[in-house]
Amino acid sequence: IGEWTLPGARFPLETAQDADAGSNSLLTYQLTSNPSFSLALKESTDGSKQPELVLERALDREKQNSFELVLTALDGGDPVRSGTVQVRINVTDANDNPPVFSKSAYEARVPENLPVGSLVMRVVATDADAGTNGRVFYSFGNAPDGILALFAVDSNSGEIRTVGPLDFEEKSKYVFGLEARDGGGLNAHCKVQIDITDENDNAPEITILSLSSPVPEDAPAGTVVALLKVRDRDSGENGQVSCELSGEAPLSIVASSGGSYKVLVLAKALDREEAAFHELVLRAIDGGDPARTGTAQIRVAVVDANDNAPVF
Repeated sequence: IGEWTLPGARFPLETAQDADAGSNSLLTYQLTSNPSFSLALKESTDGSKQPELVLERALDREKQNSFELVLTALDGGDPVRSGTVQVRINVTDANDNPPVFSKSAYEARVPENLPVGSLVMRVVATDADAGTNGRVFYSFGNAPDGILALFAVDSNSGEIRTVGPLDFEEKSKYVFGLEARDGGGLNAHCKVQIDITDENDNAPEITILSLSSPVPEDAPAGTVVALLKVRDRDSGENGQVSCELSGEAPLSIVASSGGSYKVLVLAKALDREEAAFHELVLRAIDGGDPARTGTAQIRVAVVDANDNAPVF
C-alpha cells in the first residue's frame, strides 16, 4: 500500500474455504486489532462474506514501513473451528520528504597554495525517503563563473574540490550556495563560505620613483637622493618589509610617514676626489617564514665642486 493512499481505501483479502456443509461452513472473519487498519465484511449474493482491509488513518513509511496482522476465519459450527493467515502489509514510499542538509552553512579555511584537485570540504544532505526518492544529488546554485572556475562539487558525494589556483591577494573569501536534489525533484539549499589564508608567495617589490644623479659633492648631509616605493602584496607578517643597504656609500634609508615609501639621503658629505660614483644594492626583506627578498641596484654619480686649491 502506498503511503499516499487516503484513509477509507479498501483492499480485498483472500477468503477461506470450509469443506463442511450448512451452518458448519458459514464463515466470519476477525482481524488483529490495529489503529491503522480495520476489517469490513462485504456480503455476496450467495450469502458468503468477503473480508476487506480498510485503511483507517494515513500511513507514513518513514515511521513504520510494514505491518504484521493476523486474519482469522471462524465457522458456524459448535464447537467453533478457526483458521488463520498472516497478512503482511508493506508500505511503499512516496517522495514526501525533501533533502535536509546537516548544517545550513558550511565554512572552511584553506591556504592559497592548495594544489588543484585538493579536497576543501564535504557537505552532507540526507533524505528520509527510500530508493530514488531518497537519493541525493549535489550541484551549485546560481554560482558565478568565477566560482565554477575555482571549485567543483561531486554530485554524488558532496565533496568540494579545487579546480583552479587560489590567490589570497586576488580574493580572500568565496561565498556561494549549494543545492541538494532528490530523485523525485525535491530540493534543499545551504550556504558555503571558503576563506583563503595568506601564504608568503610574493617577494617585496622596489620601485625607484625618483633619483637625483649626479649629486654635487658639496651637497649637505640630509640631502634627498632617491625616493623609493617598497611593496609586498602579501598580508600580515608576510607583507611587513624591512630594508637595508649594502655597498660602500655615504647614504642611509629614512622611512616616510606613509610606511611604504623610503627616502635615500646623504649620511655625510661626499668627496668626488675619493669616489666619482657610488653603487649600492637596496634589499627589501619580508617577515615570512621563509622570508622573501627583493633587490634594486642604485648608482649615484658625484659632480665635482671646486673645493681644492692648486698644489705645487
